[in-house]
Amino acid sequence: MSTLTAVAPAPPRPTVWTVPRFHDVREAGHWDGRRAILIRGTVWELGPMNPPHATAVTLAIEALRTAFGTGFHSRVQLPLVLSLDTDPFPDVAIVNGAARDYLTSHPTTAALVLEVADSSLDLDTTVKAELYATAGIADYWVLDLEGRRLLVFRDPTPLSPGGVAYRTHLVYLPADSVAPLAAPNSLVRVGDLLP
Repeated sequence: MSTLTAVAPAPPRPTVWTVPRFHDVREAGHWDGRRAILIRGTVWELGPMNPPHATAVTLAIEALRTAFGTGFHSRVQLPLVLSLDTDPFPDVAIVNGAARDYLTSHPTTAALVLEVADSSLDLDTTVKAELYATAGIADYWVLDLEGRRLLVFRDPTPLSPGGVAYRTHLVYLPADSVAPLAAPNSLVRVGDLLP
């Protein structure tokens, strides 16, 4: 007759995700049809994308492709690996080079990142802004659908005693135009981004 030995229960502990594990699980289809992102080792599941959000992403891609022209590639809700435990899958990332430049690895920086905010304005302007500033993304845009405005964050600056934040915060309304830092001769009209 065998005897079972009681094992003292271990305290609960969180699972910290890495980018490779997160990508493996995504590729296996775990989040098919859902929008999952990885922030500092935690998987966040965003709500379903509504039609205005999808339309804004499409409009932004069209406007930014025109503004940036050759030498840049636009990526829509694809990996942008900011660290070993962070991949926020931005709505739009404009990266240097061409699509085939990323056959063996995902980009780790971008000339411009744009997030479309319908229900995610707080996340996009706090947590994600800090992530992009820390990664050195010089030009971060948040298209606020409810407020019908474009929030532009620039000048990532180290903070004391630690961290990084954008020093410059600009607000543009539908009739305004703004030039991306990496394409200073091209103006993007905010109204052209809004559905």
